[in-house]
Amino acid sequence: MARSDLLEETSRQQGRSTIIRCVIYDCDGVLFDSIEANRTLYDHIAVSNGRGPLTEEELRYCHINTVKDSIHHLFADNLESEVHALRFLSEQIDFKDYVPYLKMEPHVMETLTILRGRGILTAINTNRTTSMPHLMQRFDLSPYFDLVVTALDVIRPKPDPESMDSILRVLNVRPDETLYVGDSVIDLKAAESSGVTFVAYKNPSISTGISIDDHRKILEYIDKAQMDKTQE
Repeated sequence: MARSDLLEETSRQQGRSTIIRCVIYDCDGVLFDSIEANRTLYDHIAVSNGRGPLTEEELRYCHINTVKDSIHHLFADNLESEVHALRFLSEQIDFKDYVPYLKMEPHVMETLTILRGRGILTAINTNRTTSMPHLMQRFDLSPYFDLVVTALDVIRPKPDPESMDSILRVLNVRPDETLYVGDSVIDLKAAESSGVTFVAYKNPSISTGISIDDHRKILEYIDKAQMDKTQE
């Protein structure tokens, strides 16, 4: 099905409730409070390459973008420093050193366990890159997800729809059967461009209708969707 036809079908479906078959999660800010991990990482890169620690605005940018885009942002006015920073990243940074700074959000494992028990598919769509395997291993997350897509798995990372479309295709689910839980405008754009229902996590300012501050509320939304469907 062509993208235009897919989005048209999704738009048509939005007028009626649908059974949710898949929940896709962003990683940073959704599964994990990773702000201090990112601050520590990017401050190390910045200071080691001749500039000061990150400002809060720079940290917000790095928190939601790929590591290469973040380094470009931090050293945009100095190409030589950017090249040095990328080399430093490749040769000196071990992402395992920053995983201990991550804090899992409350009720994540409880919610994932219930979703898996109900047979609902789960996936991660993240702009993380080589750090993701370390994170999955550290928190033993592999049994809880059917698929993980990082910025390394696609040509065009979020907000481009490529990563979302890949998950939908591999898991064989429709956009209207899928939720994407995210906390940034990048996540919102990725969901909208794929026709997936967006769930704003701890950021009601980007909500398009569904906003939660507790992972367990995803279960409430799915239960309501199923109840509405049975009453049609």
